[in-house]
Amino acid sequence: MNNATNANLSVQDVHTAYGQSEALHGISFDALPNETVAIMGRNGMGKTTLFKSLMGILPLKSGQVRVAGHDVSRDEPFRRVAKGIAYVPQGRMIFPTLTVEENIQTGLENARSKSVPDEIYALFPVLFEMRRRKGGNLSGGQQQQLAIARALVTDPKVLLLDEPTEGIQPSIIKDIAKALNEIREMRKLTIVVSEQVLSFAMDVADRLFVIEGGRFVHETARADTDQAHIKSYLSV
Repeated sequence: MNNATNANLSVQDVHTAYGQSEALHGISFDALPNETVAIMGRNGMGKTTLFKSLMGILPLKSGQVRVAGHDVSRDEPFRRVAKGIAYVPQGRMIFPTLTVEENIQTGLENARSKSVPDEIYALFPVLFEMRRRKGGNLSGGQQQQLAIARALVTDPKVLLLDEPTEGIQPSIIKDIAKALNEIREMRKLTIVVSEQVLSFAMDVADRLFVIEGGRFVHETARADTDQAHIKSYLSV
C-alpha cells in the first residue's frame, strides 16, 4: 500500500450496506498523484457500490475516505466535488437534449468562466467537431468521451470512471485509453477505473485490484500481472 500522506485518494476500512445487508467489507487502498488504479470484477461484485461510496451517493457504514488530505467521509457529493473528486458513472448519464458544449458547461456550474477550456477539445477533437450536436445523437463512445470531458472541467485531483468501456467499440476504447494516459500525465491526477475488460486495464493502470463479494481478493502491479489469474476472476 502507498503512503497515505502523499495520496490523492486514501480509502481506509470502508464498509457500506444496503439496509441490513453489507455490500462492502473493509475496502482499503491508497492512490497517488499521477497513478491509475483499476478495480476489476464481474457484475455484482461491488465495483459500482464502491464508487458510489467514494462519491457520497451511498453513505459509509464505517471507514474513511480522504481526498488530497481532506476527510470527505461524511460530505455530500457536491462537497466532495469541490474538494477534488469527479465521477463518470456507469452508463455515462449525459443530458441527451443538451448540446455537447452545454453538457460540458454543466461541469462549470461553480466556475467563473463558462467557456470550455481548449485542452478539453484538444484531448477529444470529436467533441469540438460535434459541439453543437445534441448529446443524445452521439454514439456510445462519443458519449463516454463527453462524460469524461464534463468531469474534467471540475479540475479534479481524483477521477473515478465506472465501467468506461461498456458498450463501446474496440477502436474507441483505444482512444479513451490514450486520452486517459495523456490526462494523467498532463494534470498529475489520480484515476480510479472499474473494469471487466482486462486489455483496457493493462493499457491504463499501474496497479490492479480484483473485487469479489465486496472484498479485495487480489492486488498486483501491472508489471507483475498474471493475466490468466485475473481472467479467472472475471469469467462467469
